[in-house]
Amino acid sequence: QVQLVESGGGLVQPGGSLRLSCAASGFTFSRFEMRWYRQAAGQERKLVAGMLLSGGRRTYVDSVKGRFTISRDNTKNILYLDMNQLKPEDTAVYYCKAIYGSLAYWGQGTQVTVSS
Repeated sequence: QVQLVESGGGLVQPGGSLRLSCAASGFTFSRFEMRWYRQAAGQERKLVAGMLLSGGRRTYVDSVKGRFTISRDNTKNILYLDMNQLKPEDTAVYYCKAIYGSLAYWGQGTQVTVSS
């Protein structure tokens, strides 16, 4: 059974940091492109960061460049998103997504709230 389980979300003050994790099971994690998306209240889900195979190219939406880092550990089947210098506009539910050809799997999301 395919599972993607996000964790690490929470309430943080502006300027703070969080590390999100996405634990994968039920598929060959190392073969999949992995992405992080976020969805703010009342808005569409949007791509935040993506990473091909371990050591491969990473991409970021402009608004998070220099603040967020996507990484993966293929030995543990975990995807990470390190978020620094958080801003109130980063508040959203964060989702991980696994992609391989026509296959695509989503996690259930984890809430990140940036507020003083």
